[in-house]
Amino acid sequence: MSDTTAAIEAEGAAHPVEHAHPGPWEYIKIAFILAIATALEVSVYYLSSLRSILPGVLIGLAILKFTLKFDTRLFRRLLTLGIILAITVYTIAITTLFKYL
Repeated sequence: MSDTTAAIEAEGAAHPVEHAHPGPWEYIKIAFILAIATALEVSVYYLSSLRSILPGVLIGLAILKFTLKFDTRLFRRLLTLGIILAITVYTIAITTLFKYL
């Protein structure tokens, strides 16, 4: 075995195994789901009869979009913490300000 081959094998062993990349149809499905979610967000915003459920729908669709990501574990944890923090702050604000509505 040459030094180059040994170096490549040693380097490959040091790196974790990467996951398989999604195929083209997976990207098409995700694009379709994101387009529908975005259309729902816009329609709920512009239909005045649905304004009362706007915050819940937007948060729900944000969570749906979040679950479609292919991120590393670190980014997934950071984004999960961010969405939990956003929901917590929104819930505190709406319950605190509800008496003024």
